[in-house]
Amino acid sequence: MPRKADTRRNPQGKAPPSWVKPQLTRLVDQPPEGPNWLHEIKFDGYRMHARIDGDDIRLLTRTGLDWSHRYRATISALRDLPVKTAYLDGELCAVRPDGVTSFSRLQAAMDEGRTGDLVFYAFDLLFLNGESTTQLPLVERKTRLQAVFAKPTPGVHFTEHIVGDGPRFHEHACRMALEGTVSKRVDRAYAPGDRGIWVKSKCLNREEFVVVGWTDPKGSRPHIGSLLLGYYTDDGSLRYAGRVGAGLAVAELKRMSRRLAPLKATRMPLDIPPPRTSRFGSPLELSRVHWVKPQVVVEVSYLTWTEDNLLRHVSYEGEREDKPARLVKRQVPHP
Repeated sequence: MPRKADTRRNPQGKAPPSWVKPQLTRLVDQPPEGPNWLHEIKFDGYRMHARIDGDDIRLLTRTGLDWSHRYRATISALRDLPVKTAYLDGELCAVRPDGVTSFSRLQAAMDEGRTGDLVFYAFDLLFLNGESTTQLPLVERKTRLQAVFAKPTPGVHFTEHIVGDGPRFHEHACRMALEGTVSKRVDRAYAPGDRGIWVKSKCLNREEFVVVGWTDPKGSRPHIGSLLLGYYTDDGSLRYAGRVGAGLAVAELKRMSRRLAPLKATRMPLDIPPPRTSRFGSPLELSRVHWVKPQVVVEVSYLTWTEDNLLRHVSYEGEREDKPARLVKRQVPHP
């Protein structure tokens, strides 16, 4: 957890909160309409809070871990903002040349130590210059946040939005091959947890799963054949979701092999054994499976779910270190 803030350098005295539980988004099948909602692009990165208290600047994960040491360039960029104290909610991303954020590119930047080009997209303001703003309506919080970014600051950006016309905004986002959109009630205070006042609509099927095992490789493929995936249900049971082999480069196969080796388990962690056969894909040979303790979370893209609740046409995107395995559940869209 973050250390207690040093307020000696803050002339206003009142420090930002040490950490705020983030407001979450609920998956819906289509974006809402009407003037009570504003709409933003859904970024593909790490949800991150930026806490500024004078010279004490920190980046905190969605569970409150201090990751400031990993992103020194972003810390330096936040130092250039014209504030004494602030607490920003946003997303840390890697951006492709076409302007689209990419989680796989973010992971590659972290693995290779190239974090200087990452961008922090700020989309909410919870504290500013000694004053909490969490109880203000969202549209007013964003107005104050936009004023903080009146002067362009490389490495940190304000997240633009539109009010109303959610379906058309979402249509344009999908046409640009973006991950999706996020819609938020303009009149509501910041409410940690999932309250349904922030909702997301997907263009691409991207989701997090827990690695429950891996299979032996075949042919010339090294280290790992495929990763076996699972998710937790509301009653706490761990269910099988399918497997992924596509999208794993040789370097990532080697890294993931080393990552999973210490987690090998003698017993299957799933509460219900995986099916031996499926209408799609080759049969799962349990003799080739190595089970692991369910601790590693990965993000994958996929075409659809089959009728027997297995992922189809799955591709690996990267490991997610910012989300505990126990919080990984299957996302079912709300109407």
